[in-house]
Amino acid sequence: MNEAVAMDRVLDLRGLLNDLVADGRISQEDANILSGQTRTREQTAMHPLTFIATQSLEDRAHPGTILDALTLTEWMAEKATLPVVHIDPLKVNTAAVTEAMSYAFAKRHSILCLEVTPDEVVIACMQPFVTGWESQIEHVTQRQVRRVFADPADVTRYSVEFYSLARSISGAKGMQGSGVVSNFEQLLELGGAKDPEANDQYIVNIVDWLLQYAFDQRASDIHIEPRREVGRVRFRIDGVLHQVTEFPSAVTTAVTSRLKVLGRMNVAEKRKPQDGRIKTKRQNGSEVELRLSTLPTAFGEKMVMRIFDPDVLLRSFQELGLVGDDYERWQSMVGRPTGIVLVTGPTGSGKTTTLYSSLKQLATDEVNVSTIEDPIEMVEPAFNQTQVQHNIDLDFAAGVRTLLRQDPDIIMVGEIRDLETAQMAVQAALTGHLVISTLHTNDAATGVTRLLDLGVPSYMIKSTVLGIMAQRLVRTLCPHCKQPAEVDKNAWQQLVKPWKVAAPTQVFQPQGCLECRNTGYLGREGIYEILKLSESVQELITDNCDLGQLRKLSMREGMRTLRLSGAQKVAQGTTTIEEVMRVAPPQDVSH
Repeated sequence: MNEAVAMDRVLDLRGLLNDLVADGRISQEDANILSGQTRTREQTAMHPLTFIATQSLEDRAHPGTILDALTLTEWMAEKATLPVVHIDPLKVNTAAVTEAMSYAFAKRHSILCLEVTPDEVVIACMQPFVTGWESQIEHVTQRQVRRVFADPADVTRYSVEFYSLARSISGAKGMQGSGVVSNFEQLLELGGAKDPEANDQYIVNIVDWLLQYAFDQRASDIHIEPRREVGRVRFRIDGVLHQVTEFPSAVTTAVTSRLKVLGRMNVAEKRKPQDGRIKTKRQNGSEVELRLSTLPTAFGEKMVMRIFDPDVLLRSFQELGLVGDDYERWQSMVGRPTGIVLVTGPTGSGKTTTLYSSLKQLATDEVNVSTIEDPIEMVEPAFNQTQVQHNIDLDFAAGVRTLLRQDPDIIMVGEIRDLETAQMAVQAALTGHLVISTLHTNDAATGVTRLLDLGVPSYMIKSTVLGIMAQRLVRTLCPHCKQPAEVDKNAWQQLVKPWKVAAPTQVFQPQGCLECRNTGYLGREGIYEILKLSESVQELITDNCDLGQLRKLSMREGMRTLRLSGAQKVAQGTTTIEEVMRVAPPQDVSH
């Protein structure tokens, strides 16, 4: 083995620069400048490939492009005849890979285990020409080693993260977390717990990692789910759940307890569902709010944390996907001084974002914007926000009744669930206020029948409701890797059925790259169906309202259904036919 080590070649800066010059990737002048450049302590500690990537050198083999980390990683992998792996932490079993070798061994040999199967261990290496460690790994694990090459910066980063998490989980087994009770708006400093007990520090580390990891992965929800032997953690990213990691059962309980304390919930009460909230910061310093909900299950308390980014309030309607005619129709409704504007859709369809973005725009110094919510989704200084509290009989209806005595201009009601709340919303609109609220219906037109079902008289709907907007969220194609494709005429006809809408000449399909974690999608946008209650539409609103007639007339007056709105985004290359059909319900409308 000593002979093998002696033959190993360790990558250094000068050698890499010479190889790049020989391959025609950089000029000799650039190589000389970098070789003679004085490096900082931080730069000296970098892997030489990472340092070169930070210099933004032009790739002479591809003029106009630079030698970034991805390009250099692929170049080195090709020279070493190793497959390239882009580390996706969501797909790594942290417990298994950290057991394959110690952190000291991994650090000493600049390697990281990425996968353990019954037959082999997949090892990412930063020194592709160093192989002396292979026999030791094979001897210890009794498995074949399969070497791959990955971005050295990723190997360095994830080595620290994976082993830190593994140590915290190991130390936390059988221990309960604790923390200082915070008030409604107290800021949680991640990693900033003051003098925690030794036993608690492991749980603090796990919770900090979990939250920061969720922020990095653009998660909208964190699910902590207890099972018989282990607890499962999943993130919802762009509307789809992804398995993240598993904790031992005792650690899962301790993590949940710590989060309950931070969310100002009763830690001792494990039989009843509870709600709470935490305010914290990302690594870049921006504030984030999390809404916590627990639910007793067969194996313990399940916790879901919904992540609310306050920056969403500052997003333009362009970023939300509300543009063109739809934007003008929406603005014409919320710009009115009195009346009711409703947003409909299932949970997770973006209703809250639309309401907050609209209210943020309307909340000037000249108007009083008040809300009654269950619970308050995001705390916004521009609004006067009140939370429903059923234990003291403060429900939506009582909240609106009280708000009417608070001299409001605009009232936002979290949801109209019953007749009493609907009646108070109507009363507020009749007495000169703009009321914005939500309903749970499939489309805009059924919002009218929903109000009728609740018991609101048709004449009251006609005299107060300005319009109803239904919405859904579709995943948007990753702009970095989407590929043009031919239009599937059958799928297109199914999407726009029963309307005769010409198919676009070209659409795009998902491909998958590093930016989108090989899903082909990056982010989400709304598709909208906006029904304005014009005089002619109001005439159709009766106690026995004909939904089909209502939809047809609304479409003649400019309304696009959810599927037609989605079809427009397909034609623009924003999303795919399959994605729109997944989220938008079909409608039986004929001309």
